[in-house]
Amino acid sequence: MSFSFSLGQVSAIGVGYLLLLFTAAYATERRWLPRKITRHPLVYVLSLGVYASAWAVYGSVGLANQYGYGFLSYYLGVAGAFVLAPVLLVPILRITRTYQLSSLADLFAFRFRSRWIGSLVTVLMLMGALPLLALQIQAVADSIYILTNEASPHTLALGFCMVMTLFAILFGARHTSLREKHESLVVAIAFESVIKLVLMLAIGAYILFEVFGGFQGLDIWLTAHSDQLQALQKPLEAGQWRTMLLLFFAAAVAMPHMFHIIFTENQSTDVLFRSSWAVPLYLLLLSLPVPLILWAGMAEGIPLKAEYTVLGVGAGGAENWIGIFAFIAGLSAASGTIILVTLALAAMTLNHLVLPVYQPGAKFDIYNWLLWFRRLLIGLIILAAYLFYRTLGVKHDLASLGLTSFIGILQFLPGILAVLYWPTANRIGLVAGLCAGIGIWVFGQVVPLLYNLEQVTLPATNLVFHSGGDGWYDVALASIIINIVVFIFTSLFLQPSDEEKAGASSCSVDALSRPHRLQLAARTCEDFIGFLAIPLGKMTAEREVRNALKDLELMPTDGRPYALRRLRDRIQANLSGLMGPAIAQEIVDQHLPYQASANSHNSEDIHFVETRLENYRYQLTGLAKELDSLRRYHRQTLQYLPIGVCSLGNDYEILMWNNTMSELTGIPVDQVVGSRFDSLPEPWKDLLGEFVSSHTPHLFQKVQQDNGKSRWFSLHKAHIEEPLSHMGGSVILLEDHTETQELEEELVHSERLASIGRLAAGVAHEIGNPITGISSLVQNLKYETDNPEVIAETAEQILQLTKRVTRIVHSLVSFAHAGQHTNQAAQEPLLIGHAVDEAINLISLSSKGKDIEFSNLCPDDLYVIGDIQKLIQVFVNLLGNARDASDAGDSVTITATIQDNTARVSVTDCGCGIPEEQLEHIFEPFFTTKDPGEGTGLGLALVYSIIEEHYGHIQISSPADRMQGRGTEVTITLPLYHAEAKSESAWKY
Repeated sequence: MSFSFSLGQVSAIGVGYLLLLFTAAYATERRWLPRKITRHPLVYVLSLGVYASAWAVYGSVGLANQYGYGFLSYYLGVAGAFVLAPVLLVPILRITRTYQLSSLADLFAFRFRSRWIGSLVTVLMLMGALPLLALQIQAVADSIYILTNEASPHTLALGFCMVMTLFAILFGARHTSLREKHESLVVAIAFESVIKLVLMLAIGAYILFEVFGGFQGLDIWLTAHSDQLQALQKPLEAGQWRTMLLLFFAAAVAMPHMFHIIFTENQSTDVLFRSSWAVPLYLLLLSLPVPLILWAGMAEGIPLKAEYTVLGVGAGGAENWIGIFAFIAGLSAASGTIILVTLALAAMTLNHLVLPVYQPGAKFDIYNWLLWFRRLLIGLIILAAYLFYRTLGVKHDLASLGLTSFIGILQFLPGILAVLYWPTANRIGLVAGLCAGIGIWVFGQVVPLLYNLEQVTLPATNLVFHSGGDGWYDVALASIIINIVVFIFTSLFLQPSDEEKAGASSCSVDALSRPHRLQLAARTCEDFIGFLAIPLGKMTAEREVRNALKDLELMPTDGRPYALRRLRDRIQANLSGLMGPAIAQEIVDQHLPYQASANSHNSEDIHFVETRLENYRYQLTGLAKELDSLRRYHRQTLQYLPIGVCSLGNDYEILMWNNTMSELTGIPVDQVVGSRFDSLPEPWKDLLGEFVSSHTPHLFQKVQQDNGKSRWFSLHKAHIEEPLSHMGGSVILLEDHTETQELEEELVHSERLASIGRLAAGVAHEIGNPITGISSLVQNLKYETDNPEVIAETAEQILQLTKRVTRIVHSLVSFAHAGQHTNQAAQEPLLIGHAVDEAINLISLSSKGKDIEFSNLCPDDLYVIGDIQKLIQVFVNLLGNARDASDAGDSVTITATIQDNTARVSVTDCGCGIPEEQLEHIFEPFFTTKDPGEGTGLGLALVYSIIEEHYGHIQISSPADRMQGRGTEVTITLPLYHAEAKSESAWKY
């Protein structure tokens, strides 16, 4: 068969196509194309078409010729992987995105916490990918040779490899880190997928309508040549069919270029879900021309290998352009695969083979060094693929090369599933299984391929592997079974290390990473730069810290321990994308260590766990979803509770700061959560700090704010103990009582004024007596001018009477003004007996109850904590009620004792008592049993409020004398003051 194309023409077409591809990428990078197009989900979905390599154009036809409709397994296998995206691809995407893992070697090294796992996987991945790269090289070289019949395939292959090395570097090695999205590369691969699909459909349409004359002509030909189609209709055996589906299923996830495009270049989880139906649809359309090409080869008698039949369609007439279409489609598929495979393999090799052996010092420009070394590795990998191709000597068809590569890649599938769903798997089991499976693959598939052997026998066994035909099936089945068995049994008999358990916790689908809340040795961003400058150099360290701060949207001045831990994790993740997870973890652990502390509580970072749950909650189902809804409900309840809530860890790090707490303190949530308690601004640092360190569970405190306004707060504290999860700590409640306090003080003041009115007559009488005495003494003094002793005695009497008047007036004035809102501290140690004496003195000013005896039996050394004026108000009300209920000649007794670390004060009268039905209403405001005008009904309500404010209790017993059925006893308890206490934190309850 002859073609009318020269080598120059085909080469120009090929290079022109590659330049067009590069132009699309360059236009994207220069922003010549609108962002809404380049970032459209369809572009990413189309880029996943890179799975369809030269095998889709050439190898699928050869596979159809050999296995009939079994060629569809190539498309159905990858379609199955995308259909299972929610349980396979999405969990891997979550892990790779969270920890910046850019390859399968990174994933395994991170999960199994071993640098050598990454190195082993990289070596084995290189071995598995070489046949696939050789397939692309052979397909393009053979197609050029068939079209031109000039030069040798080897020479053409060498030229193609040189061109692809240049374009691979231009496409994929323009950025230092693989963590950066290659938007231009994705657009170029998507463009390549469109070209590939359009050309294949055009070839299929030409065959259908030109070769067969439409659907009716095709049906007539198929009927007439049914005997020739028998092979195409022959199905694969059930075992072979399932195994082939498994091969291509594994390739969709484990192949380096597929892993890179699915996870590293991924835009979002939503796009991945769209791919679950879009990618199968794309592959279905791409597979439609394959049987037509095979039938056209039979119909036209094309004298080419089945896999290259498409190049000969229409070659006998004027339609030579069909061969060019097929060549461009094959070149498009091969170039996209080579670019992505070499890009991914170069990064893996650099991170897991080069950097563990040699790391550039701080004096180097690390970014530039990594970039150029990656470019060098791209060239070396393409050279290795060419040498592998030359070693084969064009002795094998494309299907054999493809199946060899896919069987090798299949060995990574058990490890991938273990990463997601087997937390107890360990690194030794993985290595043993991989080595066993790869060993069978090399011995049964690669060696016969290289040395053109018809069969090989496994030493010490009767297991024979045949090359060619169905030999691939025996090798695939034996290798994967031995791999799985060795992996499982080794992992069952060996326990995973603590590091592996931590890795499993991070990667498990059903579990979230729960890091411990530890303190870093670094306390500021400047510390981070200084520590990282040792291995990376100052400029690189500054850039990495700056990038991490930008990713987290943190300020350089943020010194919260939680923020610093997040910064450390982000730097490690970014370095993983730059240098691989093993090297990144080594650098961070060595130069950004956690601070060793003997008092470390090793508590879990609950805020980080909640953040992860928020990001993960859309994937929860069943009971887990219900539990998360319950968690969110309780979380929202705490956030919007009209009381300030602050939760602390055992190390006094703030874990929760609800909205009300922010409003009361003026400190935003994002500035305080994750910070140390002692970093709070004043006055909250002293107020909350002293309260946390004290032994008292309650505190009523006045706070002077910056604007000069005083506010009253009630604080409550409780300890949280959770020994199983080490999540102990404290919770503080903050209530704003300012308005209530001001209103209460106004009511107390009003009640005092009312009491003054009732005391007015008695006050006039009390003052009148000494004034009359003073007047009489002054009149007598005029007649005693000659007796100095009498004058002195009279003057002393006048002085005493004047002091009595002054004391009466002072008591009345103090009582009238007490309780007003002042800036003085209200709580102080006081003698309970002194407060009772003052109350008795005030009660005695009234004209009522002059014949009632008040007996103060309180100890002289009994101190309590409180506001003396408010406590005087309490006793005035209680003594006044006792007086009003007593008859002439009765007595009212006041006693005080110490009981259960509290002061217990009782006021007992011998009056008429309180009816039982009124006892439950006695503390209600405006409830009174007195006649109109005799009382306001606020007295006992205010007494109850004041005692509660002092964290005390009040109780009324009536009748006090059960035998006679008379009397009332009012008992109050107050905080006891201890003389040895240094601060208010020593109150006892």
